[in-house]
Parts: sequence; C-alpha cells; structure tokens
Amino acid sequence: MAAYDAAISLLVMVGTVALAAAGRQLARRFVRNPQLYSFIQELSGAFQICACTHELRLLADLPPKPQVALALTYACTAFHCLTLPSSVNNPASSFQLLCTNKSPVKTWGLQTSGQLAGAMLANLYMKWIWSLGIIPAHSTALSEKCNDPIQTTVGNAFILELLFSSLFHLTLRKFESMDHQAKVHLLALLVTALVYEGAHLTGAIFNPALAFSLHLNCFLDKFWNYILVYWIAPCVGSVLVAVLWDEVLPQLRRHFNI
Repeated sequence: MAAYDAAISLLVMVGTVALAAAGRQLARRFVRNPQLYSFIQELSGAFQICACTHELRLLADLPPKPQVALALTYACTAFHCLTLPSSVNNPASSFQLLCTNKSPVKTWGLQTSGQLAGAMLANLYMKWIWSLGIIPAHSTALSEKCNDPIQTTVGNAFILELLFSSLFHLTLRKFESMDHQAKVHLLALLVTALVYEGAHLTGAIFNPALAFSLHLNCFLDKFWNYILVYWIAPCVGSVLVAVLWDEVLPQLRRHFNI
C-alpha cells in the first residue's frame, strides 16, 4: 500500500470516528429515555470500533512489518478507550455483568443488541465506503468472500480466544481502580501484545461483536465453528474471570488469612 493509500485509509478512520462522535452528541442532547440512550451508546461504540478495525486491517501490510500494524493497533485501542468510557462495547463483558448480577436481563439485552446492531452497521458502512473504490485496497477488500482468520484447529482456536478474553477481563478487574488515563495505555499495550501473539492463529479478537462484523461471511459459511470460537469462548473466559475474582480469591484469602 502506497503512502497516499495509507493516508486515505487513515482519513476514512478519522471520518468514521467523527461520525460516531456526532451520533453520541446528538443522542446526549435529544434522547431522554435512559434505555434508548444506553442502546445508542453501545451501538455507536461498537460501530466506531468495528468500522475502524475494518480499515485498520488494510494497513497491516505497511512496512516495516509488523511494527507499523502493531503501533496502529496500540494507538487505535488507546483512542477507543479514551473516547468510549461510558459504553461496554463487548458482548462478552456484558455477559459477565449479567452473570454476576451487576446488570439486569433487560439492560444486558439492550447492550448486546446495540453492540450487534453497531457491528452490522459498521459492516454495511465499510462496504459502502469500499464500493466507492477510492483506493485499490478498498476494491480488493470488497471482493473478499471469507478471509478465514482461524489458522489452527477449532479446539486450539477456542482455547486461545478463551485465554485472550480471560487475560483481558482479568486486567480490567485487577486495575479497576487505576487512574483512567494510565489504565487506557495498559489495556492498549495488552491488546497489542495479544494481537502480536495470536493474530496469525485466530485474529486475537476476543470480542463477539467485532468478530461478527469483521467476518460476517465466514459466520454464514462456518456458523458453528465461529460461534464456538468467537462467541462462546470469549463469554466463557469473561465469566471464569468473574468467578475467580469474586468467589475463589476471597475464599483463598479467608482460608490463608491474607
């Protein structure tokens, strides 16, 4: 990808973020129903993350590899964390809140439906952008049917995505009280490290909405494999962390008088 094409891709991401931010601003000003506002927040957050990741994948081959791709992953993750502090943006995290009784069923349903709606909207939006054929990479991406990210066995992919989700949610729990600015960079560093280690095997996604948006065609072709790897594994990982943090560790501390 030439420098001009890379600049266009970055401009597309900037425009996408501006569009999502404008939607949140309008919702903040005009939406009075708390439940509808929560739905829009999740939709907007998922849309921003998914759409930007669609475009970010096109920049993965920029030299030097993989330094540029990892730097962009870090920067984008930190930016999303800074600009989307009031939304969950991950169905696995919403499922954890439901299972730990921190979120009622109705709230979980609204959050998850908003996240999936944002993921689908991002998929359609990026296909429209790419259909304009502004740069050759857009036309190439539009013609892809199913660029399967699972480059290992389904069993190994399940374990990897479960592990990635567990590490991510464990970090969220461990540093929950940390200053937000510092936590943003810690999470961005973690996500970048996980992408470096697992992108060539599973894509290191550990977010069901993001996986759904990025690989919709693959979900249609290989439904059960993708449900297992990109939906069940992240949700199980998030719940395991909650059980460990809320149930197992307190009992161990009491037992050993820590």
